[in-house]
Amino acid sequence: MDLFDYMRENELKKQSPLASRMRPQTLDQVAGQKHILGKGRMLYRAIMADRLGSVILYGPPGTGKTTIARVIANTTKAVFTQINATSSGKKDMETVIDEAKKRLGMYGTRTILFIDEIHRFNKGQQDYLLPFVEDGTVTLIGATTENPYFEVNSALLSRSTVFELLPLSVEDICGIIHQAVYDTERGMGAYHAEIDEDAQTFLAQMSGGDARSALNAVELAVLTTPPGPDGIIHITQETAAECIQRRVTRYDRSGDNHYDTISAFIKSMRGSDPDAAVYYLARMLDAGEDPRFIARRIMICASEDVGNADPQALQLAVSASLAAERLGMPESRIILSQAAIYVACAPKSNSAIMAVDKALDYVKNHPPGAVPAYLRDAHYSGAAGLGRGIGYKYAHDYPDHYVPQQYLPDDCREQTFYEPSDMGYESRMKEYLRKIRAAAEDPGQK
Repeated sequence: MDLFDYMRENELKKQSPLASRMRPQTLDQVAGQKHILGKGRMLYRAIMADRLGSVILYGPPGTGKTTIARVIANTTKAVFTQINATSSGKKDMETVIDEAKKRLGMYGTRTILFIDEIHRFNKGQQDYLLPFVEDGTVTLIGATTENPYFEVNSALLSRSTVFELLPLSVEDICGIIHQAVYDTERGMGAYHAEIDEDAQTFLAQMSGGDARSALNAVELAVLTTPPGPDGIIHITQETAAECIQRRVTRYDRSGDNHYDTISAFIKSMRGSDPDAAVYYLARMLDAGEDPRFIARRIMICASEDVGNADPQALQLAVSASLAAERLGMPESRIILSQAAIYVACAPKSNSAIMAVDKALDYVKNHPPGAVPAYLRDAHYSGAAGLGRGIGYKYAHDYPDHYVPQQYLPDDCREQTFYEPSDMGYESRMKEYLRKIRAAAEDPGQK
């Protein structure tokens, strides 16, 4: 590095965003992630011993993926190389691999390759890395905001350890904000700013676990707020609100958040929690989810989880789906809310799905039994000669519109697939079935 490179790097450090300047340099400075970076944890031990294997760091933006990679770069004796999958291609990887091979062969020096946004690489690009990760030419650190089990090749995953980074807590981000405001070396301390406690807490809450978002708001607040009569820049909650504006909901309709949120929505309705159901509904609508997709899931839940305990649930869900499609947003939010709340509050029974799944399992594992001749179609010439329909008892010709009759094939006539619950309307169905079956066994009983 010559004098000009040195001066340029120093100037970049001074002018770089606050979030970049405040990036931790050691493991002990990393906020949060104690489940993987607490002393004694595997990742902590591997980094400190400089014995890190290939890893995939997975988590939302601003949780420390790049920070951990930089800490590794500061502690390892290996050569640390970084590329970004959004701007790099196979040629860039070939250059890195060639240099890593020479370095390992001539000096015995390992190479750590950090690939940011690794999910942006296509299958071919990811496959290219496989042999070099496997033979130790490079130690891979991949960072991704997307679930690696969806976005990273399974072969590459099998050669790596996946570590999930969680959104930072409000307390963690409050600590980061406080340091950023008062630190005179890397933070904004030279500006003589002070931040109110409620403003600090507000920023931490609104950042949604994203430290970068909170630091960007702090930097904007300090740089745009004029000093008071005492020469101090006072950052109030009002100022903080103006600077962070409204945080963007983390929700990718083709990614992990999409599936996690709809899963929580369905499980909340199934669990009879209307508050949670409406909350997840609001998150999806706020992120721009297709109301038709949400309506379909409500219909499924109305049948799968409510079923005949309240047959009205499915009718309401279907009507809500049609109305939401015809009206569109924002009015459909009300209709979807009504349907979700109804399904959440309805009595629950999964007897319908249990019945059909039990029947499907039986059908898949047994040869098809012959349909009794008297149940077969008799509406064609010659059917009677084949015995079709002969002996069939028409239920409406009998008292209470019921007559005992075998409907299942002979080989499964003793099978019971539907077992009604005691919930809601289904309890009445259960009682009706009990009565008619008892009458069939004892004709004198009503």
